[in-house]
Amino acid sequence: MTDTATAVPAPTPTAPARSAPVGGAWVRWVLRRIGLAVLTLWLVSLLVFAATTALGDPVRAILGRDYEASPGRVAQLREQLHLDWSWPHRYLDWLGGLFTGDLGTSVSNNLPVSSLIGDRIVNSAVLVAAAAIVAIPVSFGVALLCARFRQGKLDQGVQVGLLGLAALPEFVIGILLVALLSTTVLHWFPAVTISEGGSAPWHHPVSMVLPVITLVLAVAPYIIRILRATLLEVLDSDYVELARLKGVPERVVLRRHALLNAVVPGIQVIALQLAWLAGGVVIVEYLFSYPGIGASLVDSVTNSDFPMVQALSMVIAAVYVVVNLVADVLAILFTPKARTEISS
Repeated sequence: MTDTATAVPAPTPTAPARSAPVGGAWVRWVLRRIGLAVLTLWLVSLLVFAATTALGDPVRAILGRDYEASPGRVAQLREQLHLDWSWPHRYLDWLGGLFTGDLGTSVSNNLPVSSLIGDRIVNSAVLVAAAAIVAIPVSFGVALLCARFRQGKLDQGVQVGLLGLAALPEFVIGILLVALLSTTVLHWFPAVTISEGGSAPWHHPVSMVLPVITLVLAVAPYIIRILRATLLEVLDSDYVELARLKGVPERVVLRRHALLNAVVPGIQVIALQLAWLAGGVVIVEYLFSYPGIGASLVDSVTNSDFPMVQALSMVIAAVYVVVNLVADVLAILFTPKARTEISS
């Protein structure tokens, strides 16, 4: 009896799978996010223009009782605001002005809106940047401290204080700070922002202390609580327990393992809070008479200055969209798994 060998065909070599170029995938992802941001701003522009148009006759709102007695002024304002044009024509003209930097003419001052809000935008940006520079490291430090001594007296006391601060609106925090540090108890800081002779407010840094502290106390509780929850979740993970079993000190575990994995959620919540500052700064600036876009927006609404209201609303919306776009990019950069999904 002879054995017959069965011929087994040799495997056919196959070409390795080619993955999509990482650079091309990144470019497509970024372009898609920019497209969504532009679409969002366009929808906001429609909403802003429609809302200001639906408020009624802007000329009547501007002139008030002088509307019937000043036909010349009425005709001048109607021509200035292009109220004799159709709604789509006015919107397209205004939208084109946004792209070219022509934001219209202020009704109250009869000056170009762009020249009026330029310095105000810089002042608000400095205020928000100062608050962020203080709030971000303080929030990470307090969150690390709470995670290190979880469920201890220090952690519980901090959590109670954070809940109390989170329950207070920013204008209440500002009023309390003024009462404690400027008027009733202590007299350390001025109650309003000092800006002499048109100089920038940061030339008098002591007058910026209370607005900055108010913004920090308004946003820090949310950042600290989310960072603490993320840190605790990471500290309970298996690889952290393995590091502890290997004898890694707890401070090293917090710094090298927990903190790095809490960066991405931290970026997201920080971005949301900074975007909120773009709108929430309105009340704080008005409270402390800070010469920023917030005070200008309140004055423009009071004076029925519709071109200023439209321009400032679009500035705030643009800051919100850009901050969230930057946060998305940073979150992808700090997340290897997300980078792999984009590249695949």
